[in-house]
Amino acid sequence: MKIVVIGNAGQLSYELVRILGSNTICLGPEDTDITNEAVLSDTLSSLSPDVIINAAAYTAVDKAEEDIDVCHAINATAVENLAKYCKKAGAFLVHVSTDYVFNGHKGSPYLPNDPIEPQGMYGKTKADGEKALLDILPDASCLIRTAWVYSAHGNNFVKTMLTLMANKPKLTVIDDQIGTPTWAKGLADACVSAAKNKIVGVYHWTDEGVASWYDFALAIQELAIEKGLLENAIPVLPIPSSQYPTPAKRPPYSVLDKTSAREAFASCHPTHWRKQLSAMMDEIKAAQ
Repeated sequence: MKIVVIGNAGQLSYELVRILGSNTICLGPEDTDITNEAVLSDTLSSLSPDVIINAAAYTAVDKAEEDIDVCHAINATAVENLAKYCKKAGAFLVHVSTDYVFNGHKGSPYLPNDPIEPQGMYGKTKADGEKALLDILPDASCLIRTAWVYSAHGNNFVKTMLTLMANKPKLTVIDDQIGTPTWAKGLADACVSAAKNKIVGVYHWTDEGVASWYDFALAIQELAIEKGLLENAIPVLPIPSSQYPTPAKRPPYSVLDKTSAREAFASCHPTHWRKQLSAMMDEIKAAQ
């Protein structure tokens, strides 16, 4: 089975290559234009993949409120182009979406078939990508929604916290946005399982458990001190979202129900987010 990964610079593609092997073909902007249907089709036709994993996304949530055209091109138009190619070529497509397609007001874990109602441009463009995929390729695709992704590679909340905690006398972190941290390695495992087994449908995948950003930050500091990544603890204070306004609305509650994923992805199992965080920070420590 020949698997091609779309995206070559992000956290997910980094973890996918670690699983699939260093010879994995990852297509970046220098290799093709995923927003141009003809160019993308020509590139993929020359490679003849059996399965495509789309790890490319515009994820700058606040910048997306102004950078609408580029965000839509990457998060929606590109997905439509990939779905059209896969339908024509008989290939299978694994696509990753986000908890931001939900409005965040449900108060209990979101099911894969719950109504979507994105609140910002990032969520809206990801929702448009989902619709294109499910309209064009419903029987040969796997749509995986995830949330709060981090990795030892790239920029993310964990690495930002480590930097701030090493350089600031104190921090304030939002405590009224609730979700689940997700190590990109576990997400990559799920994507590979979906690709190799051609699992059709819409699924949710995050690590297990629930946390606020404040809970997450406290765990980061505690584990970092334990592992010698930080020397001293600093005060970390909880604040409401109202005290940290951002251009884009965030869902206040975006825990995703993984019941169907636990059954479908038999070869991999979600692990509690704190255990995953510890393992990822061990990687950071080992790389020092």
